[in-house]
Amino acid sequence: MNLLLDTHILLWAAAEPDKLSPEAATLISNESNRLYFSAASLWEVVIKNGLGRPDFHVDPHLLRRGLVDNGYSELPITSQHALAVSHLPDIHKDPFDRILVAQAETEGFLLLTSDELVARYPGPVRLI
Repeated sequence: MNLLLDTHILLWAAAEPDKLSPEAATLISNESNRLYFSAASLWEVVIKNGLGRPDFHVDPHLLRRGLVDNGYSELPITSQHALAVSHLPDIHKDPFDRILVAQAETEGFLLLTSDELVARYPGPVRLI
């Protein structure tokens, strides 16, 4: 199964795996699943890192390198993904979460999220 990890799940998998739910840990560690990260998640990390928040210290370059080195595949944002956002119900305003949902739907991937609001979208989204 192709799994797209939302930004929180991605950060936890990369640096704080003890924060993952048992279901998330099982899905991520299952070698028959292919793991993906979106360019949108790295963009979100760059923006949050640039805000200088004292509770957020993630080097996006090291994050990307670690993900690639650990077998994750990068999912670029395409115009098809951007257009798919227009078909989503107006559940959530966060543009990063909306593009992740659109990417999962367009690509037929399962989006893993810890966000209850994101999980309300129809389609291939699983709250874990």
